[in-house]
Order: sequence, then C-alpha cells, then structure tokens
Amino acid sequence: MTPTARDLWLLPKAHLHLHLDGAMRRTTLAELAGRAGIEAPLPTGYGSFAAFTGTITAAARCLRTPEDVVRVVDEIAEDTASAGGVWLELSMWPGLFEGRLGTDAAAVEVVLRAARLAAGRQGVGIGLVLAANRDHGPDAALEIARLAAGRAADGVVGFGLDGDEKSHPPASFAEAFGVARAAGLPALPHAGELLGASSVADAVDVLGARRVLHGVRCLEDPGLVARLAEEGIVLDVCPTSNVLLSVAPSLEEHPLPALLAAGIPCTVNADDPLLFGSDLLGEYENCRHRMGLTDERLARIAATSLRASAAPEDLVATALRGIEFWLGAAGQSS
Repeated sequence: MTPTARDLWLLPKAHLHLHLDGAMRRTTLAELAGRAGIEAPLPTGYGSFAAFTGTITAAARCLRTPEDVVRVVDEIAEDTASAGGVWLELSMWPGLFEGRLGTDAAAVEVVLRAARLAAGRQGVGIGLVLAANRDHGPDAALEIARLAAGRAADGVVGFGLDGDEKSHPPASFAEAFGVARAAGLPALPHAGELLGASSVADAVDVLGARRVLHGVRCLEDPGLVARLAEEGIVLDVCPTSNVLLSVAPSLEEHPLPALLAAGIPCTVNADDPLLFGSDLLGEYENCRHRMGLTDERLARIAATSLRASAAPEDLVATALRGIEFWLGAAGQSS
C-alpha cells in the first residue's frame, strides 16, 4: 500500500451508528460505577449476543442522574469532534434507564437537553435516534415510536430497532415504524448482523428502511446486493464490532470492501466504543490500513455519512466542500 499524507482526522465525517450507553468512556464508567456501588466489569470477549447486551445493561445502570447523562453526552460529542466528526446521531432505547430518569418521555427530554448543551460546547451537530428493543415486543415499540414522532421537530431524527434479530419478526414492528415514518422520521433498524440477507430485505420491505444498521450479511444474496446498490440503500457498517461479535472473521476479511465494490453506499461507525475499544477515527484508520481502502473511497464513505444523515443542509454542504478540499490536499492516495 502506498503511504498517504492525508490526515484522516481532517476528513469531515458523520457518526451515524453509535449507542449512548455503549459510547461511554471506560474511565467514566469506572467512576460512575464506583460512585453508585455497582459492578460494571468489561468482558474480554463475547461468547454470545446475550453477554454483550448484559454488559450494556450493566453500563446503563451507572447513568443515574441527569448530570450523569449531561457528562456522558458531552464526552461523546468531544470524542466525535476529536475524530474529525461534524455530525453525530446518538441512539438510545429509553427503557434501558429503567425509570431512573423518570418516564421514558422524561428520559428523552434529559438526553435531548444534554445533546443541545454538548453541541454548543463541542461544536458538533447532534441528533437523537429513539430505538425500540425487539425483546420487549411490538406494543412497547409502538409507544416509543409515538414518543419519537412527538419529538420529530425537536431533536429526534430517526426511529430504530435494536436487540436480537432472532426475537420477533420485523412484521411485528411494522405499525411502529409506520407511525415514525408518518412523522417524517427515517426507519433505522438493525438487520443483517445476527441473521442473514432475508433480515436486510425485511428491514427494507417491511419496515421501510433506506438506511440499515449493519446489513453486512446482505452479501449472502447476490440479488439483494444488486437491489441495494440500485436503490441506494445505505448500510451503517461497524467493522470492529462485527469482528468482535464474530460477524466477520477479521478486519482484513471484513465484507466492507466487497459491499463498496458492489456499489452499495456505506458509512463507517464505532457502534459501542465502550465495549469494543473502537472509535470513529480508528475505524477509518482500519479501513485504510487493514482493508486497503483508497483515500478516494474513504472520502466517498465520509460523503455518504453526511448525505445519509439528518444533519442540516448547510452543515452537510460545508462538510462536503471540506471533503473535496481534503481530497485535493497534498499527498498520494493509498
């Protein structure tokens, strides 16, 4: 690979697949856990998806006050800015707070206020994605969709679906996603991570997704790959997460280059930095050094992240000009 002088920090980018509780700094988790008298150890590996979700739940229990949330969201925004990010879409399942911040609506208000404060302090645009959890069923999802719809003009920028893909078929959540889409919120479900290509197809056909979180297993169906490319369905890919959860065997063998080569627009994200030791800039570095992606392709990924986001038009336009400037900077692409 030919060395490049372009600094990936200077490449304007959006971070679109990031979970609030899973983006907490490890030092912050240790401090908050100690203050609350809670054990929140980080595992060295994940034998199952249940072990992963159990760790997330333990981390979320350390967020006990509005001040805790303000601190964590501010640190996440600072980390995004430190990676060259200009826009952040932070996902949360309100039920993860288990009533510690009041009702789900109250918890959303706490996070939205924290996001407004953090955006002003760190100079990063922030939108909130409210997500339902598959394991809690369609009725709970419908309530969260209604909550999201009510804040669609006030900082909520999407409606997601988290949890184990193997629990509850997508059709169970069609009504909830219909409510969100009617309010102008994009459908942002996880799919194609634990299950195969049919999960991605259902996210598009049943839930109305134009952006799928993960989606990498679409490669199991060449016909679906062609369709995603033709329709411009965006995949929010998380390479390190995929490797550590055994979705991909290694970074060198990650499917992202194949997805891009097939013409599917993709973004690159860290998913849960707390658990995976990942960060936005590090994922771009991995794409360059471990997957061999050229600077032109990395610039295209960054541009996709901005165009596929809910960021204001002026922010997107400025960032896209920054990407063109970055590509024109001195140095050779890899």
